[in-house]
Amino acid sequence: MIDTKSVLMSMVQYTHFISFGLLMLAGLNVPVSEDLIFIISASIAATLVPENTSLIFAGCFLGAYLSDIMAYHIGKYGINRALFNKFFIRYWILNRATLEQKLSKTREYFSRYGGKTLFFGRFVPFGVRNIIFMTCGIIEMRLLKFMVIDLCALTCTSLILFYLGYTFGNNYDTIIPYLNRYKFIIFGLFITAIIILIIRKKISVRAFSMTNKDQQIPEPPKKAPKM
Repeated sequence: MIDTKSVLMSMVQYTHFISFGLLMLAGLNVPVSEDLIFIISASIAATLVPENTSLIFAGCFLGAYLSDIMAYHIGKYGINRALFNKFFIRYWILNRATLEQKLSKTREYFSRYGGKTLFFGRFVPFGVRNIIFMTCGIIEMRLLKFMVIDLCALTCTSLILFYLGYTFGNNYDTIIPYLNRYKFIIFGLFITAIIILIIRKKISVRAFSMTNKDQQIPEPPKKAPKM
């Protein structure tokens, strides 16, 4: 993982540009902690270059937002096309029918819960948020819808993280353990929610199949041919 602190501290006068660049790398799945960038950048703004506070926040916010949009487009124009590449299909590396079936199920899920998944998924760490952004691109969620929902979620997270970093200043290290604990809790809740959804889905499918069996009308007995 990139040493975020060293990179940001190396040229504090250009923190807004550096934080922007680092967050853009996150959109390419480079292992960069978005949360740390916001907190350390805010700490630098509070203690070293207070005159650049607005610029630093803008650099962080725009970097994170454009990074999300970039991940969306990677899913839409990169991964989506790669999945149905003629080479992979022709040589049976990927099964087209299976892919279309899985994409159809994913689209069905996102048509019902896509907005909530995108909004709350933005708070989930460990690369999960990027996977969600790319999935939105793969299933071709409307870009405007994606941008509006992501903007709302990012506004919440960015204000909280920047406020914490700015308030604690040089003592921002004290909140890192709590931040790590928060990450594991959120990730655990996310996994639990997925397991519950899978179990509910299986139960509903089984109940539906049992109902159909009960409602089947038995065929009338065939009459014996007259002699």
